[in-house]
Amino acid sequence: MAQSSPSIVLVHGFASSFEHNWVQTGWVDILGDFGCVVPEVDLPGHGASRRSTDPDDYAHVEEEVYSILQPPTDAVGFSTGAELLLRVAVAHPGTFDRLVLLGIGDNVFEASDPTIITDALDGEAEPEDVMTRLFYRLAHSTGNDPKALSAFLRRPRVPLGADELEAVTCPVLVVLGDRDMIESADRLVSALPSASFVSLPGVDHFATPSDFGAIDATMRFLGLD
Repeated sequence: MAQSSPSIVLVHGFASSFEHNWVQTGWVDILGDFGCVVPEVDLPGHGASRRSTDPDDYAHVEEEVYSILQPPTDAVGFSTGAELLLRVAVAHPGTFDRLVLLGIGDNVFEASDPTIITDALDGEAEPEDVMTRLFYRLAHSTGNDPKALSAFLRRPRVPLGADELEAVTCPVLVVLGDRDMIESADRLVSALPSASFVSLPGVDHFATPSDFGAIDATMRFLGLD
């Protein structure tokens, strides 16, 4: 009997899309060269997915992500996508064989105030703050609805506790650029039972998905080198 092609789930970051994060950066083509099947996944409020301007409609985003998975599977997430995959791994142990988390770190343990970004997305003028301006431009350049993204960002979110990560027993790779706005992943890596860490020299948050070091580390971790 012929062996079926492995499926790798890729989940993009906030204000992006499957096309922007994974197709344009070459991930889909590279995984295809290894014979992997990559389902197209757009987070709610992003890309081709449903768009709502009510934050409550995004209250259970991680469960929506879980509903499209076919466990056990390998998965790669970037930024918000990585955090959502981590939350799925906590809530549903055994979902993943291997998990790659790009562009997140100790911020998963912290509450954040999205007001500066949501105000910008709800407005018409480009914000002066550099980081906020990057999200604003990303939202518009990827064809997303800024007001839907604002609602997504205002969804209820409770920080993870370090003890919750004990449920994530699969191997996990954490990848973070040393110029990322997230300064450390030490607590995250320490809290995960089976985690390894790769730092990307000279790479900031937004450059992580297109960085060859991130791609290479992921392929090696997934046994595709």
